[in-house]
Amino acid sequence: MAKLKNAMKKRESKPFKELLTVLRARLRGDVSGLADAALNKNAAAGSGSTLSNHMADMGSDQYEQDFSLSLMANEEEVLEQIEAALVRIEKGTYGVCEACGSKIPKMRLKALPFTAHCVKCAEQIQRGG
Repeated sequence: MAKLKNAMKKRESKPFKELLTVLRARLRGDVSGLADAALNKNAAAGSGSTLSNHMADMGSDQYEQDFSLSLMANEEEVLEQIEAALVRIEKGTYGVCEACGSKIPKMRLKALPFTAHCVKCAEQIQRGG
């Protein structure tokens, strides 16, 4: 695939690649930590330990587990976006909106280094259009 006109040069994308790599490592650690916490909570609940059988306590435990699982799902999605951004860097298409082909401003990439869309296209996607 030919390099796109609006794509960053390799040296321009290097700091973003480093940032994405650090984010990926951090999120992988967070996801495994959340998974361990959720699984340990289940194991403790099933072990008949000193946990209360009070309905409110069980509801709180369930909420915490659901919250942890929700965070994990969100972080898994971000990890997928990070992986896709690293692939775009390797392919030489990083920094180009996948929807319209325009250049994604560096300020946006600094805020969301894994984004694949310019602000205008991202807003349209969020609105469902």
